[in-house]
Amino acid sequence: MGTADQLTVARMAAAPLIVLLYVVEFSGHDYWATGLFAVAMATDWFDGWIARRSGGTSAMGSLLDPVADKILVLAVLIVLVGRDVFPGWMVAAIVAREFLVSGLRLAALERGVVISARDLGKVKTWTQSVAAIVGGVAAGGAWDDAFVWWAILAALVITWFSGIDYARLAPRLLRGRVPA
Repeated sequence: MGTADQLTVARMAAAPLIVLLYVVEFSGHDYWATGLFAVAMATDWFDGWIARRSGGTSAMGSLLDPVADKILVLAVLIVLVGRDVFPGWMVAAIVAREFLVSGLRLAALERGVVISARDLGKVKTWTQSVAAIVGGVAAGGAWDDAFVWWAILAALVITWFSGIDYARLAPRLLRGRVPA
């Protein structure tokens, strides 16, 4: 397992620690959790950079990377619903899209097609991450609820536009053709 894949696995492993930091109360716990989340999400960019620079992209990495992102981001969004930071219906809609696209990826993989991350999918991950950071800082008491609402709304809209982008490719992918 190369360095890029190790960073991806470390990102997944960070999720339970981040959730623990959000739920165990001590002075500044929301900020510690949010800071660790931001560092973990930064490894998403860094592992991709390492893989491309070293020519060490791997099938395992291209499968694990979006899973790591989903585990980390969704864990934080869900825990922040429990902390009354985000509306549950918005996060549920984000989770539903993630399951639908993951199902599409699995169906394509069964047909020998690996769906690489699309540009809008990368923007989606970024907006979800920003919303999670905004929510984490708001959980600590630093930002207003209106700002949090707009951040999660932006993430929800981009998430579903990204899902539609993947869905429009579904017929070709499921027939085993890789889109241009």
